[in-house]
Amino acid sequence: MPSVVPEAPAPAPHDNGPGSAPGRVLSTLNEDGTRRWVRPELARGRFYYRRLAVAWFLIASFVGLPFLHVNNKPVFLLDVLHRRFTFFGATFLPTDTVLLMLLMLTIFLTIFLLTALFGRVWCGWGCPQTVYMEYVFRPIERLFDGNRNKQLALDDKGGFQPKRLLKFAVFGILSILVANVFLAWFIGVDELGHWMSQSPVEHPAGFSIVFITSVLMFIDFAWFREQMCVVVCPYARIQAALLDKDSLIVAYDNNRGEPRGKLTKVKLDDLKIGDCIDCKACVYTCPTNIDIREGLQMECISCTQCIDACDTVMDKIKKPRGLIRYTSQAKLATGVGKVLRLRVILYPIAIAIVAGALGYLASHRVAAEVTILRGIAAPFTEGEGGVVTNQVRLKIHNRGDDARSYKLELRPLDGLKWIAPENPLRVPADHAVTTTIFVESQPGAIQGEKSIEIHVDDGKGFTADVPFRLLGPGAKQ
Repeated sequence: MPSVVPEAPAPAPHDNGPGSAPGRVLSTLNEDGTRRWVRPELARGRFYYRRLAVAWFLIASFVGLPFLHVNNKPVFLLDVLHRRFTFFGATFLPTDTVLLMLLMLTIFLTIFLLTALFGRVWCGWGCPQTVYMEYVFRPIERLFDGNRNKQLALDDKGGFQPKRLLKFAVFGILSILVANVFLAWFIGVDELGHWMSQSPVEHPAGFSIVFITSVLMFIDFAWFREQMCVVVCPYARIQAALLDKDSLIVAYDNNRGEPRGKLTKVKLDDLKIGDCIDCKACVYTCPTNIDIREGLQMECISCTQCIDACDTVMDKIKKPRGLIRYTSQAKLATGVGKVLRLRVILYPIAIAIVAGALGYLASHRVAAEVTILRGIAAPFTEGEGGVVTNQVRLKIHNRGDDARSYKLELRPLDGLKWIAPENPLRVPADHAVTTTIFVESQPGAIQGEKSIEIHVDDGKGFTADVPFRLLGPGAKQ
C-alpha cells in the first residue's frame, strides 16, 4: 500500500514570493498587482448536489414569485413608484415605519443567529451572487471553454477567442433576462409586460433601469466575479463580530492532516505522516482561490467545494472522509464544541420579541388611513356678509381587499355648513383618494379658531374621528 513522504508544500497561489511586498495580497491578485483569473475545478459531491437543489429552488422562486398572487396581490412587490411594499398579500405604506423597522430588525437578527450557528451559510448557499455565478454562469462557461485546464490554456493565449465571444453573447442575453425579472419585483409583471410591448421611448426610466442593471450584471458575472465577495461585500468583514469559536465553519483538520506529503510507492512505516497528500484539490476547486489549509479566512464563502474535492481524494487513497469538513474552531482545538451559548440564547429571544411585536401590530392595523390637510391656498376666505370658508382636503387610503364607500360627517355642526362633493366617498381596494370639503361658518361663529371632528364610517366596522382646526379672523396661523 502506498505511503507518503513528507515534502515541503508548494506556496499557495496567493502567497507572497521573493521580492514581493511584505504581507499577504488578495487571492484574486498576482504578486505584481495584476488580476489573477480564478478558474475553479468543479468538485461534484454530496454537498454540491445539495447546493444544486437549493440553488435551483432559489432561482425558481426569484423568477416565479412575481407571477404569484395572494388576495389578488403579488406575493412580493417593492412598488417604489407608488411607495408601497406588498409582502404575502399585506401592503405596507411609508407611514408603516414601525412595522417596516420591526421587519428589517427581524431579518437582521435572524441573519445574526444563522451566522452564529452555521457561519457563512448565506454566502455559500443562498447569496444570489454565489447561486447565479456557480450554477448558471460557470456551467455555461464550462460548456464553451471546457474544464479548468482548458480555461487556463485559453487565458495563456490571450485575446478574445471565438468561443469566448459566443459565451459573452450568452452572458449578455442572460443578464438582460435576469434584469427584467429583477425589475418585475419593483413594478409587477403586468406593468413589465406593458412596458415590454411598447417602445423604450414610451418608458425611458424603466428602459434605463433595465439597461443599467443588465450592464452591471454582465460586468459582475463576466468580469468582476469572485471579487464581489472578496473586495466589495461587507458581510465578510462583519462576520468576525458575528462568529465565535463554536460557530460552524468549513475547516481543515490540521491535527489529522499534518505533516502533509506526496504519495510514494516507498513504504516508510517509521514515518508519521498526516492524511493530507498535498494534492491541492481543495485549492484548485475554490471559487475565491484560497487555501483552506491556512485556517479561517475572510475570502472563504463556505461553499463546501473543498469538502467535496477532499472527500473524493480520501476515498481514492482509502482514508476516512472529513479531513476538510463542517466543524468549529473550538472543536478542532479541543475536540469539544458547544451549541448552546449566550448569543445563541439571546438572539432567539430577541427575534421572538421583535417578531411578536411585528405580528401584533400587523394584525391590529387599521383598515384605512385617514389624513386631513388644509387647503393649498389661503387658510380661510371671507365672503359677503362675513361668511368664513375653510377648505379641507381629506385623503382616505383603503387598505382592504375590496372597494369601500366611506360616509363623512362633520361634528359638531353648531353654526356651520359644509359641502362635500363626494359623500359617501368611494375608494378602490388598496388605493388612496383625496376629496375636498368646504366648511362655511356664519359671522362670529369662529373666534380665531374652532375645533371640529370629521367622522368617517365605511359601514363594515371601520370608523375614525379625525380632529381639525377651523380658522377665522384673528387666528394665530
